[in-house]
Amino acid sequence: MAGGGRRRRRLHISRIYSYTCGKSSFKEDHSNIGGPGFSRVVYCNEPGSPAAESRNYAGNYVRSTKYTVASFFPKSLFEQFRRVANFYFLVTGILSLTDLSPYGAVSALLPLALVISATMVKEGIEDWRRKQQDIEVNNRKVKVHDGNGIFRQEEWSNLRVGDIVRVEKDEFFPADLLLLSSSYEESICYVETMNLDGETNLKVKQGLDATSSLLHEDSDFKDFRAVVRCEDPNVNLYMFVGTLELEEERFPLSIQQILLRDSKLRNTEYVYGAVVFTGHDTKVIQNSTDPPSKRSRIERKMDKIIYLMFGLVFLMSFIGSIIFGVETRQDKLKNGRTERWYLKPDDAVIFFDPERAPMAAIYHFFTAVMLYSYFIPISLYVSIEIVKVLQSIFINRDIHMYYEETDKPAQARTSNLNEELGMVDTILSDKTGTLTCNSMEFIKCSIAGTAYGRGITEVERAMAVRSGGSPLVNEDLDVVVDKVGPKVKGFNFEDERVMNGNWVTQPEADVLQKFFRLLAVCHTAIPETDQETGNVSYEAESPDEAAFVVAARELGFEFFNRTQNEISFRELDLPTGEKVERVYKLLNVLEFNSSRKRMSVIVRDHDGKLFLLSKGADNVMFERLAKNGRQFEAKTQEHVNQYADAGLRTLILAYREVDENDYIEFNKNFNEAKASVSEDREALIDEITDKMERDLILLGATAVEDKLQNGVPECIDKLAQAGIKIWVLTGDKMETAINIGFASSLLRQEMTQIIINLETPHIKSLEKSGIKDEIELASRESVVKQIEEGRALLAASGASSEAFALIIDGKSLTYALEDEVKNKFLDLATGCASVICCRSSPKQKALVTRLVKTGTGKTTLAIGDGANDVGMLQEADIGVGISGVEGMQAVMSSDIAIAQFRYLERLLLVHGHWCYSRISSMICYFFYKNITFGVTVFLYEAYTSFSAQPAYNDWFLSLFNVFFSSLPVIALGVFDQDVSARFCYKFPLLYQEGVQNILFSWKRIIGWMFNGFISALAIFFICKESLKHQLFDPNGKTAGREIMGGTMYTCVVWVVNLQMALSISYFTWVQHIVIWGSIAFWYIFLMIYGAITPSFSTDAYMVFLEALAPAPSYWLTTLFVMIFALIPYFVYKSVQMRFFPKYHQMIQWIRYEGHSNDPEFVEMVRQRSIRPTTVGYTARRAASVRRSGRFHEQIHKDLVAF
Repeated sequence: MAGGGRRRRRLHISRIYSYTCGKSSFKEDHSNIGGPGFSRVVYCNEPGSPAAESRNYAGNYVRSTKYTVASFFPKSLFEQFRRVANFYFLVTGILSLTDLSPYGAVSALLPLALVISATMVKEGIEDWRRKQQDIEVNNRKVKVHDGNGIFRQEEWSNLRVGDIVRVEKDEFFPADLLLLSSSYEESICYVETMNLDGETNLKVKQGLDATSSLLHEDSDFKDFRAVVRCEDPNVNLYMFVGTLELEEERFPLSIQQILLRDSKLRNTEYVYGAVVFTGHDTKVIQNSTDPPSKRSRIERKMDKIIYLMFGLVFLMSFIGSIIFGVETRQDKLKNGRTERWYLKPDDAVIFFDPERAPMAAIYHFFTAVMLYSYFIPISLYVSIEIVKVLQSIFINRDIHMYYEETDKPAQARTSNLNEELGMVDTILSDKTGTLTCNSMEFIKCSIAGTAYGRGITEVERAMAVRSGGSPLVNEDLDVVVDKVGPKVKGFNFEDERVMNGNWVTQPEADVLQKFFRLLAVCHTAIPETDQETGNVSYEAESPDEAAFVVAARELGFEFFNRTQNEISFRELDLPTGEKVERVYKLLNVLEFNSSRKRMSVIVRDHDGKLFLLSKGADNVMFERLAKNGRQFEAKTQEHVNQYADAGLRTLILAYREVDENDYIEFNKNFNEAKASVSEDREALIDEITDKMERDLILLGATAVEDKLQNGVPECIDKLAQAGIKIWVLTGDKMETAINIGFASSLLRQEMTQIIINLETPHIKSLEKSGIKDEIELASRESVVKQIEEGRALLAASGASSEAFALIIDGKSLTYALEDEVKNKFLDLATGCASVICCRSSPKQKALVTRLVKTGTGKTTLAIGDGANDVGMLQEADIGVGISGVEGMQAVMSSDIAIAQFRYLERLLLVHGHWCYSRISSMICYFFYKNITFGVTVFLYEAYTSFSAQPAYNDWFLSLFNVFFSSLPVIALGVFDQDVSARFCYKFPLLYQEGVQNILFSWKRIIGWMFNGFISALAIFFICKESLKHQLFDPNGKTAGREIMGGTMYTCVVWVVNLQMALSISYFTWVQHIVIWGSIAFWYIFLMIYGAITPSFSTDAYMVFLEALAPAPSYWLTTLFVMIFALIPYFVYKSVQMRFFPKYHQMIQWIRYEGHSNDPEFVEMVRQRSIRPTTVGYTARRAASVRRSGRFHEQIHKDLVAF
C-alpha cells in the first residue's frame, strides 16, 4: 500500500542497543513535570486544538541570517560605525556639509560611502548565502498527517507542535520528534547524527511498545490521541525527560525515543513521529550559539595606533587653531584692507574677523580636524579584510596541506586570525586522534596472568633506542615480529599460542574462552553481513570497540547478529571441537561514560545462567574485584604497566555470575531509576549499576595501539626548533603519555622529569580512611610542595642548558589550577621545555589553556579532534580542529581545520610567518603613506598661516587612499614573501620574529611613521622652493596653488609607490601591474578630470595638459623629490641589512650570496638562535654533542668564523 500499509520488517541484521532491553515500569513521583523547566505540554495529533494553540509555541521556520530586509541597512550601518575610524570619517563628512569645510561635501562623503558600501556588500553577500540555505531548509517537504488517516506533503516551515509526521529513509528529521513507530516491528530506527555532534557512526533509537503496538500504518493515526509532558527547550543533546499519557496510562520518555532535528534516518524504511520541539526550540538550534569573538593582537595594536593618530590630529588642530587665532587677532587693517587680504576676509562672517579671533580659532579647530583626517587611512580596515580573505583562500588551496586519503584540504574557517598563526608561543595539544591516528589495532593482551602478542609498537622502538632493550621482549618469545601492516583493519596481533584455535591447548583454556567470549558479547557494535561474501563488518561507537570485536572474530569468536534481546556469535565448542552458534539473551546494557569509565552487559547464556560481563579502566576495575577473583591480579597489573610503558591503551576484562533474585531486584530498581523524571536520574542509575558491578572475577587485559600519525615526531621537532613550547593534554595514564612523549620526540632521555602526582603512601592511606576534608587538605599541600620543589630545581639549574619536562596527573592538576596555586604552577610549567598533563578532563583542558593564555600574555594555539576538545579550542587564541575519525564537532568549533597534525608545521612556519610578515608590513606601510600625504597637507596649511587652505584639489584629497595607493598595499599583503617556504623550513627560528613581534613592534611602527615624515618634508620643501620663481604661463604668471598642489601630489604618488617597490621582497607580475598602474592611473585621471568643465574640476581644469606637462621643471622636480625622499630609507636599509640584519635578512643574504647549499655556513646562521632548542631530534643531537664535549668548542669556532 502506498500510504504506509506495507508489511513491517522484522529485524534480521539488527543493530539496537540501549540501557535496557526489556519493558520499563513507571512507578516514580512526577512532581517535576509541570514545574519550572518541565512545563511543555504537547497534544499529539491535535496541533490546532484550542489547548495547543493557547501554548503559543514557536513555529518551525528557522532563520540563521544576521539581518532581515528591514534591519539590514540600520544594523549594518551601526556595525560599520562602531569602528571608531569610520565614525570619525562620518563626523567629518557631516561637518563637510557646513561652511566650516575646507573641501566639498561630495568629495568627503564619496570615499566613505565607497568603503562602507564595499563592507556592506560583503556582509550582504555572506548573509544572502545564509538566507539561501535557510530557504532551502525551510522549503524541504515532509509527510504530515491531515487528521483523516492521510499523510500529505508539507513544507518544514509549516510544521506545528503536535503534528504527526512520516519520515522516509535518508531524509532529515524536520523537528525534534517523539518516535512513535517504525518499519521494524521492534519500533527501532537508525539515525546518523553527523550534523549534530559530527559522529559518523549510526545511533539506534527505539519507540515505546505502547505506541508501536498501536500504530502500524497511515490509517492507524486517524483516531490516535496522546499528550506529552516534558522538559522545556534546552541545549542538552543527550538527555530528555518527559512522560507520554496514552489511554489513561503514563509512560516514561528518554532521549532514546527522541529524533533530533537535522539528524538523518538511515537503514530504516520509514518512521512516524510526533513533533515535540519546533524551529528555534529544537536542540540543534539551541546549541547553535555564536563562537567566542576572537581578534588578533595585531588588530588590537592597530586600534591603539589609530587612537594615537587621533590624538596627533587633535593636537595638530589645537596648536594650529591657537596660531591661527593669534594671527587673526594681529591681522590689522592697512590701506583699507587686512594683511591677509588674499584669504578674502570680507566674504567671511567670522573666520577671519580680528575682532572675534577666539571664535575664529574654535571654528578653525573643526576645520583643521576635517583637513587632517587624511592622517587616518580610511581604507585600512576594508583593505585588511580583503587581504585576509585572499590569504585564507591560499591556505585553503595549499596542496601541501591536502590529505588525499580522506579528500580533506585545510580550511580557514575564519580569516580574522591569519597573522596570529605567525605569533604562536605555546601549542596545547590533545593526544588521541591528534598526535595519534585514533585508528586502534588490537596488538597484545594478558589472559590468566600470561602475556600474549608478539607485535612491537612504535613506542617500544623508541624505548629500545634509548635504553637498549624493551621490557616487552620476553625471554620466552624467540622473535619479536614486526609486521609491515595489519592484514585486517584493527587487528595487528600475532601469537601462534592462541591463533588458529591453538588457545584450546593452553593451560587456562577455559579462562581464554571466557575472555574471548566477553570481547564478542560486551559491546554495542552493529554487525553488517555482506550478502555476497558472507563477511561480517562492524559499526562501533569507538575505534577501540571495533578493534575488540574484530579481534574476537579473528581469534575464532565471531559476533554476527543481534536483535532487540539477543546477541549471536560463533565459537569453537571445547568438548566437541566443532564450530557452534551461541545465542545469548541480552538483558541490560550498562553504557560507558567518562565518569563510570566502564561498560557492562547482563546476559543469559545458552545454559540459562546469568552473567555480568564488564570491561573498563584499570583504576576502576581492580577495586571492584572479588576476593576470590584476584588470582591473576599481580601479573595482570604488571603486564598493564608494561603495556602502558609501550604506549598502549589498556582495558581490564572481568565477569561475575549473577544470582536470579539479585537480578530481579536490580532490574526492578534500575527500571524505576530510568523511569524517574528528575534531574538526578543519571545519578540514581549510576548508583544502582555501581552495586551490580561489584565482586568481579578478573580475566585479563587488552592492549590496543593508537599509532602516531605520519610525520608527528618530525613536525614536533621542527616546531620545537622554531622555539614553540608544546604541551600535551591527554586523558591517558601517565606511563602511556610519557612513552608517547618519547616516541614523538616531545621528551628525550637527557631531560630532567618533574613529576607531580598524588601516589604517595600518605595520600593513599588517607584515601582508604575516606575522610574527604583530610584527603583534600593533604592533597593540596602535597601538590604545592611538589610545585615548590620543581621551581627550586629550575632555579638551581640557573643559566645552564639543562632541559626539564613537567608531567602532572589529573588529580594534582585540580589543585594546581586553584587560584592560590595556579601562578606558581604556571611559573614552573613555563620554565620547562615540555609539559604533559595526564588524566585531564575536558574542563581541565580548557582551564589550563585559559591559564597559559592569560598568564603568559602570549598567543596560544589549541589543537584537538574530539568533542572533549571543544572547550580548549574555544578558549585558546587560535583553535585548530583535526578532521579525524571522532567526528566534526572539534572542527565545527575551530578557527582552522586540518586533516593531519603534521600540517601544523606548514600552517605555522610558512603560512603563519608569511601572514604575520605581510600584515605587519602592510599596516606599517599604510601609516607611512598616510603620514607622508597628511604631513604635506599640514605643512602647506602652516605655510598659509594655518588658514585651513587645502594643498590639493578636493577630489585629489578624496581619492588618494581609494585609487592611487590602495592596490599596491593589498598586493603586498597577499603575495609578498620575505623568505621562501623552503627557507622557512630550513631556518625554523625565523618564526620567533612573530612570537617576539619584531616586525610590528612600536620601534618599527614609529620608524615607518618617521620615514613618512621625512618623505613629506622632502616633497613639500623641494616642491615649494623649486616652484617659487618658476613661470608656468607665457604671460609670466608664477605657480599658484593648483600648480604646486598638482606637483606635490604627483611627487606623493611616485614616492609612496616607489617606497612600496623598495619594501617588497618578492616581486610578481601582480605587484608590477598595481604599482606602475597606480602611477599611470594618476596621470590618466589628471588628464580626464582636468578636461571636465571647470564648474566640476575647479582649479584642476587643464592643469596637467596646459601647465604641468609642458614644463620641464615639473618633471625635474618630480625626479629630484623621488631621489631625495627615498635616499634616507635606502641608506638606512642598506646599513641595517649589512651590519645589523634581522634574522630574515640574514637568510636573504644566504640566498643572495649563494650559500644556501653550504652546510657549514647554514649551520653558523642557525647558531644565531633567538632561543635554544630543547625538544625534538635536533635537541637530542645537540645533547649528544654536548655530552661528547664538542658542543661549546663547535659554537666558538662558528662564531669566530662569522
